[in-house]
Amino acid sequence: MGHLDHAALGWLTPALSYVMACIGAALGLRCTVRALAATGRSRRNWLVTAASAIGTGIWTMHFVAMLGFSVGGTDIRYDVPLTLLSLLVAMVVVCAGVFAVGYGRDRGRALFLGGLTTGVGVASMHYLGMAAVRLHGDVTYDPVLVGLSVLIAVVAATAALWAALNIKSPVAVTIASLIMGAAVSSMHYTGMFAVSVRVTPSGAALPGATAMQFIFPLAVGLGSYLFLTSAFVALSPTAGELEASASAQRLVERTAP
Repeated sequence: MGHLDHAALGWLTPALSYVMACIGAALGLRCTVRALAATGRSRRNWLVTAASAIGTGIWTMHFVAMLGFSVGGTDIRYDVPLTLLSLLVAMVVVCAGVFAVGYGRDRGRALFLGGLTTGVGVASMHYLGMAAVRLHGDVTYDPVLVGLSVLIAVVAATAALWAALNIKSPVAVTIASLIMGAAVSSMHYTGMFAVSVRVTPSGAALPGATAMQFIFPLAVGLGSYLFLTSAFVALSPTAGELEASASAQRLVERTAP
């Protein structure tokens, strides 16, 4: 068996991946809060932004953590199409869950279906990302730990959607985001501890791209998207601020000579 190191770069990758998960969760929650206070096209746009933020945060968390993944006795490469497909899966399943909550009439049923769909989708993203790994050897998984990672993903997704429905204040959103970031990170590393690799030494070139050639630039780009979107949301007026502004404008119009 090859020796697996999940933090080959020290605590940098676990800490940075946790930060990315928290940012994605916080941004997604704030956008969902805005969406639930809006109607029509505005609600749809806020929900799409929320889904892209959460999906991007989860995917970036996973692959930033993978920058610190190494296996003794073999190099590691990543299949580019499969890696991009895992990003698409993350976006689509989170979007389905967020829209179920945003438009569902029965909140309890929407929360259950949305959490289940999103959680299974997040787990699928993780293992699809792992399927993109290319190395000299055979990868196997502990089924118990795989099942536990899927359970954590479903619970984390359900908790995230519940928070989106029930948490409004910035302080509460911050606390919920820290908890959600920890849950997503726990799911990732539980899934990674399920991995075993039987290395087959070979001098043949591996197909795919290295983490620094492909994963790192993409993670930096998506991380930048999260930061820029966070700034946009922070500067955008809330529904309450828009209503107050409209009320003030109507008052001015009524009192004007």
